Parts: sequence; C-alpha cells; structure tokens
Amino acid sequence: MKKEKKNSLVFYTLIILIFGTLMWLVIQMGEHMRNADQSAPYAGTPESPGQGFHFFIDMLLEHIRTPFGLLLLQIIVILITGRIVGWLFIRMRQPSVIGEILAGIILGPSILGYFLPDVSLFLFPQESLVNINMLSQFGLILFMYTIGMELDLSEVRKKLQASILISHTSMIVPFFLGVLVAYFIYDTYADRETSFLSFALFIGIAMSITAFPVLARIIQEKKLTRTHLGTISLTSAANGDLSAWCILAVVMAITQMGSIVGAVYNILCFALYMAIMFFVARPLLRMTGDLFHNREVVGKPLIMQVFIFLLLSSYLTEILGLHALFGAFMVGIVMPDNLRFRKIMTEKVEDVSLALFLPLFFASTGLRTEIGLLNTTGMWQLCGLFIVVAIVGKFGSTVISARVVKENWKNSLLLGGLMNTRGLMELVVLTIGYDMHILPPPIFVMLVLMTLVTTFMTTPLLSFINLCFRAKEKFRQRRQMQEKNMFRVLLSFGRAGSGQVMLDVAHQMFSEGKRKMDLTAFHLTVGPEVNPSQTDSFERISFSSVLHEAKELNIPIHTRYGVAACVEEQIVNVANEEQYDFLLVGAGLQMSDLSNDRDAMHIRHSFFGFFRRFLAPQFFAAPGSMIKDKTVCFFEQSRCSVGVFVNRRFIMATHIIVIINSADDLILLDYAKTLAMSTKGAISLLNRSSFISSESENIHRALAEFAGSMDEAVILPEKDVMSESFNGHNFMLISYATWKILAVECEEALKDMPSTLIIHHRNI
Repeated sequence: MKKEKKNSLVFYTLIILIFGTLMWLVIQMGEHMRNADQSAPYAGTPESPGQGFHFFIDMLLEHIRTPFGLLLLQIIVILITGRIVGWLFIRMRQPSVIGEILAGIILGPSILGYFLPDVSLFLFPQESLVNINMLSQFGLILFMYTIGMELDLSEVRKKLQASILISHTSMIVPFFLGVLVAYFIYDTYADRETSFLSFALFIGIAMSITAFPVLARIIQEKKLTRTHLGTISLTSAANGDLSAWCILAVVMAITQMGSIVGAVYNILCFALYMAIMFFVARPLLRMTGDLFHNREVVGKPLIMQVFIFLLLSSYLTEILGLHALFGAFMVGIVMPDNLRFRKIMTEKVEDVSLALFLPLFFASTGLRTEIGLLNTTGMWQLCGLFIVVAIVGKFGSTVISARVVKENWKNSLLLGGLMNTRGLMELVVLTIGYDMHILPPPIFVMLVLMTLVTTFMTTPLLSFINLCFRAKEKFRQRRQMQEKNMFRVLLSFGRAGSGQVMLDVAHQMFSEGKRKMDLTAFHLTVGPEVNPSQTDSFERISFSSVLHEAKELNIPIHTRYGVAACVEEQIVNVANEEQYDFLLVGAGLQMSDLSNDRDAMHIRHSFFGFFRRFLAPQFFAAPGSMIKDKTVCFFEQSRCSVGVFVNRRFIMATHIIVIINSADDLILLDYAKTLAMSTKGAISLLNRSSFISSESENIHRALAEFAGSMDEAVILPEKDVMSESFNGHNFMLISYATWKILAVECEEALKDMPSTLIIHHRNI
C-alpha cells in the first residue's frame, strides 16, 4: 500500500513538472513572436509593484461598478441590514417583517440618503433599482404562491358563515372610509391623469387589507392555533384575503380601463380564469396530489411542471391587467389539499422566497419611501388621519361583527386587534398602486407608515386586551385548582429524546405528593418564522416519546406546543402568567451526559461534538458554566418553584444524596421524602453546615429528626462534597443557592455527580 502511494506521488510530481515546463516554454516562444512595434509593454501594464497595486485597486473599483457586481453588493447589504433589524424587532416581541420593512426604509432616501447621500448614491444609483425591483417581483410570485398554499379552504368552509360576516364587514367599512377620505384629498394629492374612481378604489383596498401571513405567525406565537379564537381569526383573514385579492383584480381591471363599462371584458376574462382554476386545474391537481405525496416520488419533472403552471398563471393574470401576483396566489389556492404534498412544495420555494427575495422587496419599497416628502404639517395630519381611519375602520367593524355572531367581548376585541394587522400584504397592494402611478409618492409614504403602525401595534394591543381580562381569569383558574387540590407542574423540554427522561423525573418526584399532580409537557420550536403548515409534524415528533411514556406510567398529561424567538423568556412567561406550582426544565447539553439520548448521540459524534468534547472539555464539563448559561433566567425570573435537571444516565432515583448547606436547604427534605416514597429509595444526607456555625445546631437537629423518621435515611460522615461522596448514588438534590457555592468550591468533585435536580423553592 505504501509503495503504491509513493509511486502515485512520483507520477503526480513528474506530470506537474513536465507539463508546467512545456507551458512555460510555449508562452516564452509566443512572447518572442510579437513584432518590433509591439515589443513595448501593453498600455496600462504595471512595471513595478507600486504601479501593480494601483492597477489592482482601479480594476477592483471597476468590477464593483459593473451592473452584476453592484447587484451582488446591494443584495449583501440588504440581507445583512434586514437580518439585523429583523432580529432586533423579534427581541421586542414584534414580527420580524416589521424590522425588515424598516430596514428597507433605513437603506432608502429617508435615512441613508439623507445622512450619507454619497454612500446611498454609490450603493443604490437610480439606474440600478430596476434590477432589484425585477428580482423582488419574481420573489413575490414565489411568496404569494406559498401564501395561497397556507390557506386551507376546508377550514374556511367549516366556519364559513361567521368568517364571511366578520371578514366582509371588516373589509367594507374601512373600504368605505378610505373612499370617503379619497374624496376629500383627491384634488390636492392625486395626479391629474388619475381618475377619481381609480384613486378612491386603491385607497379603499389599502385601508381594508389584512396580512394573513403575519397574522398566522402572531396567532402561532400567542399559542392560539387550536383555540376557537385562533380558528375564527385565521378563517376570517383567509376569507378576507381571498376576497380582497379578487376585489383588487377587479379594481385593477376597472382602473386600467377607466370605467366599469370598459372593464367588462376584463372582468369576464377574470371570471373565466377563476372557473378554469377551480373546475379544471384544481381537480387535476387533486389527482396529482393523491399520486405524488412523498419525497420519494416527487422528482424534478413534477416540480418543473408545477413551476411552469405557476409562471403560466402569473403570465395570464399579468397580461389581463390583474397583476402576476394574483395568478401566483390562485395557483397556491388550487394546490391539492394533501398536506404532505403541500408541505413538500412549500419547502421547495419558501426558504428562498423568505430569506432572499422578500428582503429585496422590502428594500425596493423602502427605496421608494422618502419620508422627507411629508414636509408640511398638513401632510403629517393627513398621515395621522389615514392611521386613525385604518384602525377605527378595521378594528371597530371587526369587533361589532364579532359581537353580532355571539363572540364574547374578549374574543371580539382580540379578533379586532388581529384583523387590524396589515404588514406585507398591504405593501404588495401599495407597490401595485405605486407602479400603476395611481398612488402619488406622498400618499404612498403615508400608507407605508400606516402599515408599519398598524402592524407594530398588534402585539402590544393583544397584550393590553389580555391584561384587562387576565386578573379575573387568573383568580378563577387558581380557585379551581385549589378546590381540586392539584399540584401543577410545567415540564419544558427541548430535544424529543429528553422529554421522556424528564417525565420519569417528574413522575418520581411528585406522584406521591400530598396533592395530585397536574402535568403539562411544553415544547417550543425556536424561530418565529416557522411555517404554520409544518408545526403539526414538529409537534407530533416532539411529543411522541413523551406521550408513549405517559401511557406506560398511566399518567394523565397535557401537551402544549408553540413557536418562540426567545424560548427561555417564553417558558418563564407561561409559568408566571398561568401560575404553575413547579417548573421543571433541562440543564442543556453542556451539563448532561449524552450517552443515553439518541438525539444527543448524533451531536456527540459530530464534528461539533468532537470539538466541544476534546478541544474545550472545561467548557463542556465544568459545573460552574451552567450558572452563566441561559438556564439562570429560570431561577431568577420565575415566580414558582423551579427545578433544573442534569441528566447523567438517569433511570430511577433509588439512591439519593441531598446536600444541605444552610437552613434554607432543609426544604429539600420534603422533596426527598416524596421522591423516596415513589421510588422506595434510600436517602443520604450530606451536611456542610458545620462551616456556618450560627445555624448548624438547628440543622443538625432537623436532619437527625428526618433520619429517625425515615427507615432508609442516613447522615453521611463527611463534612464536605468530594468525588467519593457520590459513590453508590444515582440522584442528587441540591438547592440553587448551594449549587452556586459548590460550583466554585467543589468544581472537580461535581464533575462526578450523578443525575441532579437543582431546586429553587419559592413559597406561593
């Protein structure tokens, strides 16, 4: 084998030397073939290293200014800015779409062009904006296709009567108010070549739109997906979006023809198009979905056929004057009902459209939004009027119509706040109106600002409404739990494999307590931009092992699933707001033994696991590292008792060691007693309180009484924690306060600790 490798190396070296020398000889002979008048160096050819550097810089600047080089630079700047600002808004509990819209405004003439005009002119010269606009429009086609697939027509039909009343009432009222406002501002702001009909219809549609994708993600973040409120909100928004786009198509046809009579043929073609889509294309696609419903059979030919159909539909609606986006939206609507097929098709386009093309659209919108155009008090007053009319029309009409269909006041107000969300869909409508020269730049800016305000206010408005009704609901829920004498445990887990182990811990810790355990398993998917159509599969996979173990243990269990940007903060909020008695969470990978977790073993054997395990072992194994981790927020911010579980091959707590460092730690004896009753285990008490003489006598007395009352309880002879202290023990109870001390003073010993529950007890 070694001889073969040596021969290969010799052959490789000879080939490089021989053919490299031959190429050099040929080049030299070619240079001598130049004529005498061409023997001088080429014009502009550098003759020294200094000249070569200047030549390189000039060439670099020239390449940057090429159309394609500039487009790549623009995309990079737009994506980075959008990601940063979007992340900041996620941290503010706002949809990232608001941050991405604002990022476009930051890069536009309102901010970058105002403060750094030279940089703005270099990055976004006027002639280069055509390329960004074209790319963003193509991205919108893909995005509207995915939005159409998110609309489940079967769900819309289930609550058709209520959703039609709510959605259409919440459209017609703001539509009328928008037309009314247009009547008073037409002479002052509209272009003379724009008819009042076109101007008024576009103002009306802009006032009445609801952003279905943003609303769906807010409902998901608020854990309302399977509630009555979430269902009626989504169906109303879906019905409203479908109706709005149909109305927009008619409005565009009327606008381009100048009158309703002139648009008759466009409207007839639109009706024919809709009939073909629903009665011809939809049945054919349903058959396709039944045949091709898994990744194994969905190949490139099928994907190409779907994309051809998508582009053909977009092209037809574009040439009919209905805009290509409507055609893309309708293709998504008529896709097969088969969820697996829809999921596969969504995954093909959603990530690219959301991550790449949508930020380009937001940037192109921001580059058109010049806030400096609002340079008079009257303009700002009109902008405020648009915002007030939009909120009053949408929010007020939704609340009233919800009350008519017998919704209670809380749901009606929440529904009004949700339906007032405009977001991306509004920007699409505004962009269409701007491109058709119906909305003049100042009105376009005002409506963009209205979009930002109404979308930004949704989350705070929902929180405020909930706050107004929360006190009464909390009191009622707490009273019900007290009457039932329930001990409410919130078990939050990350990886699916860890949920089963933590359920065993909860069962052993609390099943023999004085109060009956009421257990809720809680799992969150990280990231607010998760497609709602994918959450069902995520939830099913995450809870499968937990539900199986609960069945084996015969434990009644509630499951709860959600999506959040900041998981730790969301867990704490749920524990606090819903007044759980105990929050049980995992310590994370860096503190746990990964050997008995199938998901974690993959991480352990990956390159990343190798790096953490061997190149930075002190970071992986140091017990003190946990108090610097995100886990600390559970201890510090939760108003209920908290247990953080460190998994070290946990099976059953049959040999329990309890660390007592102060009088406050004596509460651990209650936990240990309940645990021992459940597992029939033995308890060892390690008393470090001799180092704190002022309270050691009371502690010694309490431990002696406890050991005397428990047959399998003993007090260890050692006075401090050592590696030998853990011999024969498979579970440890320790308080958070003591953990922080031992993590510094006994760090080496704690590396050999068994599975551990770190408890921060609170009296509630």
